[in-house]
Formats: sequence, structure tokens, C-alpha cells
Amino acid sequence: MKAKHIIIILLTGTGLFTNSCKDYLDVEHFFADRQSEERIFNSRDYTEQWLAYCYNQLLDYNLEIGHKNFTVSNYADDMFYNEGGNGEDYRRFKFGEYDYNWYRQSWSQSYAGIRQASVMINAMAEGGTFTENEVAQYKAEARFIRAYLYWLLLRKYGPVPIMPEKGADYDQNYDNLSYPRNTYDEVVDFISAEMVLAAKDLPTKRDNRNIARPTRGAALAARAKALLYAASPLANGNAEMAGFTDDEGRVLISQQYSEEKWAKAAAAAKDVIELNTYKLYTADRKIKGTEDYPVTIIPPHHPEYSEKNFPEGWANIDPFESYRALFNGDLYAAENPEMIFTRGENQTDQEHGVIALTRHQMPQTAGGWNCHGLTLKQCDAYAMDDGSLFNREEILAKYGSNMFVQSNEVEQFKPLKANVWKEFAHREPRFYASVAFSGALWTMSSATNDPGNNTNKQIFYYRGKTEGRVNGDRWLPTGIGMMKYVNPKDNAANGGKIYPKVEIAIRYADILLMYAEALNELSGSYNISSWDGAATYVISRDISQMSKAISPVRIRAGVPDYEMQVYTDQNSLRRSIKHERQIELLGENQRYYDLRRWKDAPVEEARQIYGYNTLITEGNAALFYSPVRVPLLQTAFSQKMYFWPIDWDELRKNKRMTQAPGWPSFD
Repeated sequence: MKAKHIIIILLTGTGLFTNSCKDYLDVEHFFADRQSEERIFNSRDYTEQWLAYCYNQLLDYNLEIGHKNFTVSNYADDMFYNEGGNGEDYRRFKFGEYDYNWYRQSWSQSYAGIRQASVMINAMAEGGTFTENEVAQYKAEARFIRAYLYWLLLRKYGPVPIMPEKGADYDQNYDNLSYPRNTYDEVVDFISAEMVLAAKDLPTKRDNRNIARPTRGAALAARAKALLYAASPLANGNAEMAGFTDDEGRVLISQQYSEEKWAKAAAAAKDVIELNTYKLYTADRKIKGTEDYPVTIIPPHHPEYSEKNFPEGWANIDPFESYRALFNGDLYAAENPEMIFTRGENQTDQEHGVIALTRHQMPQTAGGWNCHGLTLKQCDAYAMDDGSLFNREEILAKYGSNMFVQSNEVEQFKPLKANVWKEFAHREPRFYASVAFSGALWTMSSATNDPGNNTNKQIFYYRGKTEGRVNGDRWLPTGIGMMKYVNPKDNAANGGKIYPKVEIAIRYADILLMYAEALNELSGSYNISSWDGAATYVISRDISQMSKAISPVRIRAGVPDYEMQVYTDQNSLRRSIKHERQIELLGENQRYYDLRRWKDAPVEEARQIYGYNTLITEGNAALFYSPVRVPLLQTAFSQKMYFWPIDWDELRKNKRMTQAPGWPSFD
């Protein structure tokens, strides 16, 4: 892997890793001689250490993609995990039993970082060790971190307290150290304003050594996401949240719908687009290939897209590789034009970040743990290769008794191998980059120990097979695995290795879909200033603008843009954008929050979870593919699950803190 210079390097050797209340309230505890803030911020080493501590609070329980113990919100109606008491851990999560230890730490971790960043913003001064420009850069980074931590808190906990600008004064008495929740809109406005201030002094690009430091685009993109959430149904005129108040009875969620919020969100997304810094990554079409990197499978001929080069068409690109390479470690971080914000190779061990996620997806044959997979709902959501919706009944009727690929049919059904169920044939390229269906090929090519027997294996999930149903938790209750993030070379056994992967917290495809979503909600026209006041955007439900945003995402994936009748109907386009986000952003910690902000979670997250029949052996293989309800992975949704609860200890310490709706307040 190439992106070696990342946040972790900033943290090495600083000795700043502690999250206890006593430690994070003491601004001087890091330095042996208890130096003053003035001296700290006149030392380059101490200043870097201080900033490193701020960055550190974006890791662990504030990671966005990684092991479920740190990023449990990455699992909604699309993905599941099976480790932890043979599914008991998953059941607690899906039934809203959020009072377990591994959900709590993000609160204290975030406020620790907020306080440290606030001290740095207010204590650094010009005229000492640093130039005026360096001071501005340091402050901008600290300001970004502080605002981003508020953004992470907002997604989980909803309205949270905005702390004093200079940090809390812990010499004050107990009563004066109690802070109420701010309203949802106040938190979003604070994030928006802070990200604008940060953007003014942040660079537009970073080199590979500093890739995990924020850029102007990262600040503006995070701002756009916060504003989109403020415009969404959960926070915009939501009467169901009228009882969510602060300690003085002030309603925390807006009760008055405002369409203008959507216009502001669209303008903020346009700010990122207008930087002209980002574009969707595409891989060139391949004429020759290998098992690891196969010849490009060309989408079915389309009169509008097949003969044009990207972004107007897919004639010169490999849609499968264009999507797969974004996530599996094949790209240098600094050469990925789509990546807007990253923590870099976030803690690339087996416990925290993307490698941990990958290893839990990988089969035991490759040294993996074979316990993270996909629901049948997600598997079925992927379109056919011509862009039409998947229809199980039509496929069963089409192939009849010939539902398994025969050896002489392999060329016709690429990339499927022999003995694979034809439901998985002729699907859109993102399906093959994301779904580890039964019979998928795992190349695992980094194996050096007897590679002839430890690479290029089809993995089936029938009972009795190595990766099939067992006693314990190393099997997939739906019979469907996940291929996204897995590199074709990944092999944690047999002398191989798992290749490092860069976490992509925000990417350009997300911004494009956000822009289209916000425009689609408008009925009027709005004049909105750009982030720096240099331009005024006319924001309205412009079909050409929405198509210009959505079509490259779909064309890069090898599927056609929507027909005009979809664009002309607001409800139809809304459904289509939601579906597109479900596919494009799988496993990127978006679906869980999307379902909540849309208020779709009561329906979507409460649906019965289906998979294939994992009780079936290979001898009756056709019966395996009969969809069945998976009792081990059932779920429910109630109002309390919109926001995470405040821990009892925090409620005890902060007498002005109110609990989120539906959770016990311990009064």
C-alpha cells in the first residue's frame, strides 16, 4: 500500500492517548513540567503533539468505516455481522439495546477533542515560533476537527451542547459546568460557520504525506452534509419530535418545515463541485486480463452510452474496476481524485479500521473470519447489467431447471464460474465488486505457500462446506458475503497478506447524489451565496442539473442514466436517489443515517431479514437459493432508535442535559 504518511504518523510517540475524564479536562497534563499554554504553542514539537491529540479523537470510536465494535452504525438493513454470541450482539443492536459499553465512548472522545481544539484555536498567537500563515493553518485544522467532531455527534446523538468557544472553565462550580443541548439547527449552523472559517485557510490539496489532514474541499463537503441533514425530514418540521426538549422546555427539533434548507444544502454541495478539484475515479478498459484483474466486461449495448467516452458514456472505462479500486487499496490515496476526506490507513491492524472490516468479510480459507455479510434485500437491490430492476421470478422462469452455470456456459455468463446460480448472472458491475455470492471466485493471490491450492478458489456457503453453516459465529446466516474492500491479492494466511486500504470518509459521488437530492425537493427558486460570498447561485429543481450530477455516477457504474419520466416526477426521482445511495454507498456508514434522516427507518429497518437457506447441503443445492426469513438476524425499530441515548454518568454530571426521546432519564 502506498499511503503510508497519515494520521497515525502524527500520533507516533506523542504519548497522548488517554480518554479518562481527569485527563482530558487538564490542558497541561501532557507535559512533564506543566508548562503554560503560551510556552506550549511557541514550541513546534509541543504544538504538533497537541494537534496530534486532536486528530486522535477522530479515530477509535469516531472512525466511520471499520470493525463493528467501533463503527456499529455501518450496519443497517444492508449489512450484518455474526460475531458476538452467535448473533446475540447483533440482536441487541438491532433491537435498540444501546446501553452496552461499546456505544458510549464516542461522546467523551468527541468532547475531549472539541476542548483540545478550542484551546489551540484560542491560545495560538502570531509573532512567535510560527509565521502568520502557519498559525492560520494550525487553527484551520483544529477548527475543522472541532466542527467535524460536532458533526459526528450530531449524526448519532442529535442536538448536543455547543461548548464555550474557549473551552469550559473547570475552576467554575458544578452548576456553571452544566450545559444544555443546543437545538439541531444551532448545531448545524455552528458546524456550517466553522467549516467556512476553516475552508478559508485550508489548502485545496494535500500531498501523500499529509493526505489525512483536511483540505478546503473536506471542510465544505462536511458542511454540505450537515446542511443536508438539517433539511431532511427528521430535522425539518418533524412533529414527532415535538417532545424532544432541553431542560427549559425549548423544542430541539424544528417544528416548522423550511424548503429553503434544501436550497442551502444544494448550494453547499455546489460549493464543493465548483472547486473543480474532484472527479469520479475511472479505470481504463482492459483488452487483456488475469484472474485478479480480468478483461473488461462491457455493458450491453446502449445507443446513447456505448460509443461515448466517460463521462458521457462508458466506451473507454472499466465500470467494475472503476468502482472496486476505490476501496480495496489499489489506489494511492493522493492519486484518488474522488476522495475528499480520509483518516488515511486508519489504524491498519486487525482491531479497528478497514483492514479489520475486510478480514471479517474474508473466508477462513484466506485467513478471514467469515462473519460479515449482506442481507438478501441488499443483494436483490442491484440492477441487471442493462439497468433494469432485478426480478427473481423472471429469472427463474427464464432458465427453468437449468439454473446452474454449466462448464460450457462460462463464457456466456462471465464473470460467473461453473456451478453458480444464474440469479447472479448479468448483474450491474457494482454487484460483482460488492457481493460475495455463493460460488464467487476469491483470487487471494498474495499466497506464497502452495499458491496452487490456496488461490483462485470458488467459495460456496452450503452447509457442510468450509465456509458454510457451523456451530459458532464464523458463518454467514444469509448465505451472502461482502466483497467490497477486499483486494484480489488479500490473503491473511498461506504466506499472504491483507493489503492496506485508505478509509474514504467523504467522496465526490456522495456530494453529487446529495446535490441532486436537495434540488429534487425544491418547488421554488432561491438565490444563495457561495461559501466565500464570491458568487450567487440560483438554486431550483433543475432537471439538467440533477441529471448532470446523477448520470456520471451511474455511467461510471456501467448503467444508464434515468429516463426523463423519472426526472420529471419528484416522488419517482426521490425513490431512485434513495436506491442509488443504497447501492453506491454500501458499507460507507451512510445507510444507517440516511434511513433515519429520511424517516424511512421505521419501515426499512423493521422489515424481516431474508437470506438463502443455509441449512441446505450441496447435494440439494437448488433449495439453498430459496429465500427464507433468517431468525438469527431479526430486527425492529422504535422512535428511540433515531438518536443514541446519553449515558447515565453524563446525565448525572450534567444536570441540564436531557435524554433523547424514548430512553430512560434515570431521574
